[in-house]
Amino acid sequence: MAAFALGHAQGEPAVEESVLAVPVKVRDLFRKEIAQDITVTVFEIPGRASYPLLVLNHGRPANDAGRGKMGRVRFAQAASYFASLGFSVWVPTRVGYGVSGTEEDPEYTGPCQRRDYRSGFDVSSAQVLQVIEHAKRRPDIDRTRVVVAGQSFGGATSIAVAARNPDGVVASINFAGGSGGNPETRPGEPCLPRWLEALFGEYGKTSRIPTLWVYTENDRYFGPHHTKAWFEAFKAGGGAGEFVLLPAFGNDGHALFTRGFEIWRPIVGRFLDTVKADAAAPIPPAPAIR
Repeated sequence: MAAFALGHAQGEPAVEESVLAVPVKVRDLFRKEIAQDITVTVFEIPGRASYPLLVLNHGRPANDAGRGKMGRVRFAQAASYFASLGFSVWVPTRVGYGVSGTEEDPEYTGPCQRRDYRSGFDVSSAQVLQVIEHAKRRPDIDRTRVVVAGQSFGGATSIAVAARNPDGVVASINFAGGSGGNPETRPGEPCLPRWLEALFGEYGKTSRIPTLWVYTENDRYFGPHHTKAWFEAFKAGGGAGEFVLLPAFGNDGHALFTRGFEIWRPIVGRFLDTVKADAAAPIPPAPAIR
């Protein structure tokens, strides 16, 4: 495991970044079992007696070439922010992406006309849950206070995890979540958006934790008429959540998470205060099962 300190303002504690391997096992769309280690980057301020856990999940490029270019996913600015709140922040680079290897692509969901979105999110959420269980082996990780967050495919993955109600997960944050979008060939119009709407409705039936959904008016992967419908389906199914639609950001609002930190930070900060997930807050009660 490699570790080094990130730059920080004078007087503020340094956020330490470390890299480790976590074993995962998944089955792809064709039921092939894939077992391997994935690379996980951890950000935290060292020396705390106890850390709440936040797992931060990346998206999926619109084409296969993009998967190999992802390297080791870090989200350094966002991860350092969450670490400054007291979290131990774990950023997995999942199977099929960057340093975790692209020989396999278990999150492949089929051609545009026949997308099996559920299979892709089953694979990504399974990896997140295995990372959570691995993190919980550390005695200084608070098993009762876990937050799952993500961007794009990783944002939708955070909702898929919420639908499973794993022990200790108290909140989910979805930045620009979805799948099947391509800003070059189908700007704003993902493949089979109604199939995703139905899937989010199913997730709402079983999710029992607070969720935050953050989107923009000019997302070139998923237009706002689709993202609103996905959230409404989730809510109609019984899911609890807040939907925030922000004004247009740059040329493509899909990049808000990585380029608009100062815009989303207060929104996320208020949400975390509400769910009392950070290190300074009292431990929230377990969500009620309806």
